[in-house]
Amino acid sequence: MPPSRMVEVVENGRRDAMGLRKVDSRASITEADDLDLARLPDRPRIKIERKRSFDERSLSEHLAGGSLRQVDSVESIFSLGGLRSVLDSPSSLGHHSFEPHPMFAEAWDALRKSIVLFRSQPVGTIAALDHTSEEVLNYDQVFVRDFVPSAMAFLMNGENDIVKNFLLKTLHLQGWEKRIDRFKLGEGVMPASFKVRHDPIRKNDNLTADFGESAIGRVAPVDSGFWWIILLRAYTKATGDMTLAESPECQRGMRLILALCLSEGFETFPTLLCADGCSMIDRRMVGQTFDSASLYCRALLTKPISQGVYGYPIEIQALFFMSLRCALSMLKQDSEGKEFIERIVKRLHALSYHMRNYFWLDFQQLNVIYRYKTEEYSHTAVNKFNVIPDSIPDWIFDFMPNRGGYFIGNVSPARMDFRWFALGNCIAILSSLATPEQSAAIMDLLEERWEELVGEMPLKIAYPALEGHEWRIVTGCDPKNTRWSYHNGGSWPVLLWLFTAACIKTGRPQIAQRAIDLAESRLSKDGWPEYYDGKTGRYVGKQARKFQTWSIAGYLVAKMMLEDPSHLGMISLEEDRAMKPPVKRSASWTI
Repeated sequence: MPPSRMVEVVENGRRDAMGLRKVDSRASITEADDLDLARLPDRPRIKIERKRSFDERSLSEHLAGGSLRQVDSVESIFSLGGLRSVLDSPSSLGHHSFEPHPMFAEAWDALRKSIVLFRSQPVGTIAALDHTSEEVLNYDQVFVRDFVPSAMAFLMNGENDIVKNFLLKTLHLQGWEKRIDRFKLGEGVMPASFKVRHDPIRKNDNLTADFGESAIGRVAPVDSGFWWIILLRAYTKATGDMTLAESPECQRGMRLILALCLSEGFETFPTLLCADGCSMIDRRMVGQTFDSASLYCRALLTKPISQGVYGYPIEIQALFFMSLRCALSMLKQDSEGKEFIERIVKRLHALSYHMRNYFWLDFQQLNVIYRYKTEEYSHTAVNKFNVIPDSIPDWIFDFMPNRGGYFIGNVSPARMDFRWFALGNCIAILSSLATPEQSAAIMDLLEERWEELVGEMPLKIAYPALEGHEWRIVTGCDPKNTRWSYHNGGSWPVLLWLFTAACIKTGRPQIAQRAIDLAESRLSKDGWPEYYDGKTGRYVGKQARKFQTWSIAGYLVAKMMLEDPSHLGMISLEEDRAMKPPVKRSASWTI
């Protein structure tokens, strides 16, 4: 069956020439002592009838009086009615006007062409609509993680039905029995993707879901369930409709996801143990595979290799943290919900402490690790994970500026992956896993190392690239993950929307505007590629698909969010002070 029949796409009718809400694009953020987004000009918004506000139930409320109790939701600082500054620190903002760009209308047109219908109802967007590629592979499927920026764009434009249909359809697929080579997966696993197959003879549509049995490496997605919970909250925030989240089906779906990741076992860390390929980094980026005995010997004579994605990757830990907080705000306080709320509260306290202490790196902390002593015992140990100082890679000493810091890629016994991972750090800011001081330090690092982390096309998914024998050992000689390509130091335009959201939350929209300007100079001309190659992202990825849907949607969301910062409320969570432990390590060392 040709791909055109496997997935049916639709181009919706237009409103105001492109189906967009009429939004004034001449607004600007002017210089001010404090970033107070509540003072920005009011914009046309969706009229929402609310019986009560929907937002985060803080841990302090759940723990009031020493026990969990019924609480009323409080109005968030990110409520759609008015957004105020999330940081008390002053910021000097230059004049940034948001002029209409021809690429914006083109992007909406391309996004609408990617919409997938199931029984005449829109249920998502396909991964790519590249007519120049002879191989379709799985790019004609609806991926859970890929659809999130598309969903955000539709929600920001008041088109909520496609998001609701997607949430319900993936929830239905979660209930399927999942087996891979006679092994049954956990009940709560969400699909990585699904495909709509159209039968023209019977005039019927059918769904085929992939839970990892068809994926490269046969790895089930860990992040799909987290993204689903995050998107459910975004839908509720955007529409004011709590009925979907409070429905028995959605409550059960959240509990099944939480049961998987909150289960007790042999782990002594609150972080979540994950395999390679379980998230956006869907190719092998760590291992102990050697192509020859000589290579093995060379590896032993050099510094230890980076730990990579296997273990406790920052991306999964940040998504885990954010999904727990989102679920905490949506779980009903019935007999089943209370049990999970109690487990979430305990896990959030432990996870925030662990991440803020052991994953955080800045100049001062790097100097501490550099002077670590090894083989320390008992609770008084400073080097708790027995990290060998000689394992610190040479590049980090030149890369780390005096101002700034970030959450490193991975931490486990005897190993630290010092690489920068963009998605995990952006989510850490948006979820308030990072403290306000740490969030500011992450943005300081991005400004200080703009050429390395942003370059000519935002944004580096990971930095730096693995090269030479280290690439062979870590990636298993993966030809797609050669240096400065794909997941090994490639630049991914989809990350623009998360980067923009982080910039707005930290009071630095001018940085986001600078990144958007870079994207607008090339993305459309290059055919909206999936990723870019090279140290600065100069070249279209050697195997990148054109008209990649999340590259298109990522640009749209970034543009609309910068124009109307109140959209940030869908994806951002304010800091919960009850979850702020005393952090002994420095947040950022400044001169």
